[in-house]
Amino acid sequence: MPIFAPSNIPPPLNSKNSDMPVASRNGNTEVIALANLISSTAQEILSEYSKAGQDIPSLDSTDSGPFDAPEKISVGLAKAIRTIEAACAQLAFTVASPGHVMANKVLEHEETACMLVAVNAKVADHLLDKPEGLHVAELAEKANLDADKLGRILRLLATKHCFREVKPNVFANNRLSMQMVSTNTVSSYIGHIADESVKGGSYLNETLTDPKTAFSTSAEDSAFRRAHGASLFEFYNSPANSNINDRFAQALVGWGNVTGRAMLPRIYAWENVSENATLCDVGGNKGHMVLDLMKKYPKLKAVIQDLPTVLKQAKEYWAKENPQAVEKQRVEFVPIDFLKESPVPNCDFYYLRHILHDWPTSDCQKILTNVRKAMGPNSRLLIHEFVLQHIVRDTSEGAETINQAPEPLLPNYGMGRVRLYKQDINMMLLCNGKERTLQEFIEIAEQTGFKFEKLWDSGEAGLIEFTIT
Repeated sequence: MPIFAPSNIPPPLNSKNSDMPVASRNGNTEVIALANLISSTAQEILSEYSKAGQDIPSLDSTDSGPFDAPEKISVGLAKAIRTIEAACAQLAFTVASPGHVMANKVLEHEETACMLVAVNAKVADHLLDKPEGLHVAELAEKANLDADKLGRILRLLATKHCFREVKPNVFANNRLSMQMVSTNTVSSYIGHIADESVKGGSYLNETLTDPKTAFSTSAEDSAFRRAHGASLFEFYNSPANSNINDRFAQALVGWGNVTGRAMLPRIYAWENVSENATLCDVGGNKGHMVLDLMKKYPKLKAVIQDLPTVLKQAKEYWAKENPQAVEKQRVEFVPIDFLKESPVPNCDFYYLRHILHDWPTSDCQKILTNVRKAMGPNSRLLIHEFVLQHIVRDTSEGAETINQAPEPLLPNYGMGRVRLYKQDINMMLLCNGKERTLQEFIEIAEQTGFKFEKLWDSGEAGLIEFTIT
């Protein structure tokens, strides 16, 4: 049941009145609609956990839950979670004073800085198997940090529900801080973003206002280059940054885990693919994105293509994670510079996961042109990337291709999918790259000899399928 149902409120927003001028919309209606949406969606989430025979884990718990991994979340539950995130944030932003909201937003970088300190100090590691927690003085001694400063850092993080303060100045792990344990690849992703990425972000405004770099799409003119004195890939390939490069490699695995790398076996009709069909993972890094696919469908073959230095890591990774595929020669490792060379020819599938977002449109056209040259008449191109939406409700023909949130939420789910838009800015500052809308992907593909077939729902990302024209 709705938690609010007063008889004197205006009717809820719908497709007829959602296009009315913003100034004429009724805030009371929106607040009540959001509260009711939160209530009903919470019941849906409870029902999903009930079906799994488990309760929703408390934030204070360090136990794993049945739906911690994106690939374990059903389409319905994923939509419900996005809805809750969006509605809770929109409700809070609606009822709080604008100044309060904006002052909090501009201080978000302080939380990021604190996360970097906590990750580097391995606070979560020190708190493993210590449900009663440790005093900040002991934690500070282990990390060689000032106890007062570390305590203040942990208190901010605990206020944002990362760690728990169980007694004054005594902290313990919880579900969120367990992601910061050093053996969890998500901790490497946190380190990557909170360290070199944030440093690049501090130069974004200067980069966008300097006439020499403002309109450039070159990685040489990125905010990252201005901050670090080297472009992104130059920075990681420098021998002086070998430790940071190792962290970056782990960060990519963590990023894949967070964004649903193991979704790939679920979202495409692989069961209908012929025996020994070959998937070429172009720019695949370690090939971690297709690892789970190969485990579930051992009938497939894979070709991992990247630069020679990256493939060295890939071979070590597969030898550990899927030695059977290596021994049975179900996986190959073939070097490539995809801006200059075509991939292995005549594969059944060419797969690009979070590759095009690194590059401006002109370089994306080079990459896709090279892929097109390698493809046979029945080959398929699969682009697995974030698919952005405009923040206006689309009622045009074909709009159902993109999942739009229910009223009164923003049609792109607002804070429920905000990471896509944060990542878009992250790509801008890292290498002058970008995340794209579906139409932008279709336009680039059509310009290089491809025809759009389907957008497969892949949780946070989208799997866009193309054939050759």
